[in-house]
Amino acid sequence: MPIVHLDGVPIAYSDTGIPPEHPDAQTLVFGHGLLFGGWMFEPQIQVLRGRYRCITIDWRGQGETPPTAGDYDMDTLTADAVGLIGLLAVAPVHWVGLSMGGFVGQRLAARHPELLRSLILLDTSAGQEDPAKIGEYKRLAMALRLVGFRAIQGQVEPHMFGSVFRSAPQSGPIIRDWSARLRRRDRAAIGKAVLAVADRTSVEHELSAIAHPTLVVVGADDRATPPLRARQIVDRIPDARLHIIEDCGHTSTLEQPAAVTAVLEEFLAAVAAR
Repeated sequence: MPIVHLDGVPIAYSDTGIPPEHPDAQTLVFGHGLLFGGWMFEPQIQVLRGRYRCITIDWRGQGETPPTAGDYDMDTLTADAVGLIGLLAVAPVHWVGLSMGGFVGQRLAARHPELLRSLILLDTSAGQEDPAKIGEYKRLAMALRLVGFRAIQGQVEPHMFGSVFRSAPQSGPIIRDWSARLRRRDRAAIGKAVLAVADRTSVEHELSAIAHPTLVVVGADDRATPPLRARQIVDRIPDARLHIIEDCGHTSTLEQPAAVTAVLEEFLAAVAAR
């Protein structure tokens, strides 16, 4: 993946470029969830890249972006997204953010509306972390730094993937690939990313200012950011609609890739028809 330097910070990204048959194609920018990278959107990008320019960004210390000495909080990651969109001169874009990428997307839409055409939020939340989970997440972050991901994978998996997906034999290679990628990452950096999610602040009070067409998608079995969190976002954004995917946990793009791709295509077509 190419690396750009934003205010001296290295950020990895991918870019499919402008589709040859659609020189006026609009741009989708994908922001991944915690413990993943832009690769989690590969099933969607393979379908959409023929009609859209598709860009992914890897957050600090995750995916192919190296660890950094600075902060990993959501405002800092939002500034990284702003910097990449500006450097590539692709605004306005359709933002597609899952979980952590959704935290960033909501901040972008509320604070930098000129950068977006629409907002697509997958398995995410506008509020701060559930207080009942903060302690667990911080203990996992500490364990990850001390003993590595392999030792705690069994505790993390139920937060990341739904029970239907985890019990399906064909899911094994995907989960093993996710685990292998994560084990190659810097332990301290991943721990910092987990803490940034656990300590994030709420943006619920900013959502009413978002005027972009907004799609909120959530897996019916999402434990990390359950459907109630999705409904709370839809209730606060004036032009938002909700789509729930059955038999799906937190990582919807990999658990139900065809369903996610279909709802993205439908929504983007509706936005274009306005």
